[in-house]
Amino acid sequence: MIRQLTFQLIILAFVTLGWSSFSIGQTASQEPPGSGDTAPPATQSLPGSIHGTVVDESGATVVGALVRLTQAPSENPIFSNHSVKKDTLSDDNGQFSFAAVSPGPFQLTITSAGFDPKTVSGTLHSGEDETVPQIALTIAETRTEVEVGLTRDEIAEIAEEQIKVEEKQRVLGVIPNFYVSYVPKAAPLTPKQKFKLASRTIIDPFTFVVVAGGAGVELAQNHFAEYGQGAQGYAKRFGAGYADAVTGTFIGGAIVPSLLKQDPRYFYKGTGSDTSRFLYAIANSVICKGDNGRWQPNYSNVLGSLAAGGLSNLYYPRQDRDGAELTFENAAIGIGATAIGNLFQEFIIRKLTPKRDLNNP
Repeated sequence: MIRQLTFQLIILAFVTLGWSSFSIGQTASQEPPGSGDTAPPATQSLPGSIHGTVVDESGATVVGALVRLTQAPSENPIFSNHSVKKDTLSDDNGQFSFAAVSPGPFQLTITSAGFDPKTVSGTLHSGEDETVPQIALTIAETRTEVEVGLTRDEIAEIAEEQIKVEEKQRVLGVIPNFYVSYVPKAAPLTPKQKFKLASRTIIDPFTFVVVAGGAGVELAQNHFAEYGQGAQGYAKRFGAGYADAVTGTFIGGAIVPSLLKQDPRYFYKGTGSDTSRFLYAIANSVICKGDNGRWQPNYSNVLGSLAAGGLSNLYYPRQDRDGAELTFENAAIGIGATAIGNLFQEFIIRKLTPKRDLNNP
């Protein structure tokens, strides 16, 4: 009896274990294969963009500032594992923009002629359109500090942006005022840029209007009588007047300044007492700023006037040609006219130039 009972208990145990195994197998088979082995997918990182505006201490926008974006190597293998550097220049409104920027920490380094460099840091999140706070530059004490870290090509790019602004400067919106810089420490011009500015001046419609008007007055008053009257006489006077404009502008504004490394522009002062500004304007008829940023005798203006006067003897009527003495007298008159023009630039014309340089509104 005991043996039979023991055998029955053993059979019951096997049946119970078999049923438990079957239940466990059924429960396990209901779970999807591999569940628990796969981590949830990581959030996908997307490139973003960075925008901003560069101004000076007064809040006026700074044109042509060099903005350099620097990023450390990205931890995300989707993006570059090397440090990234991108450069751009602030536009006419002082604004700059970088597109397709990898998310992560970044640094902006801003440099501009006449200002101390400035660095701004931040972090760009995935897919973010980041607008950095307005970046205010402070005026540099010396030119050397400004040019640290800038290559010759970078300085030329800054000068090119400044020229674009100068070419928009017109007195009363009509009269070209290209040879005036409202940036006290503007980037020096390359020889190519000096010739570009001279070319832009002589092909300006207003130059043709002035020459045409002068030729009409000379015809009416019968100046240079050997040229005669009528259409032919007018054409000769117009040609002589335009030749004067071309030779004077190119020799005094491009050729000699390129050879002597001098800047042909007038640099607006705008600060200090009226007396100091008056003396500054007068002095700028005989001194100028060199490409090295230092003041020096304005050989370009003097030699340009003499050379232009000498060349005019080649095409004016013989009886109206200037001798050597009169050529020097005209050069002296030209220097005086430059001084008067500088006074107008310093005290009057700036207020009448609506599209003057945006660095100094």
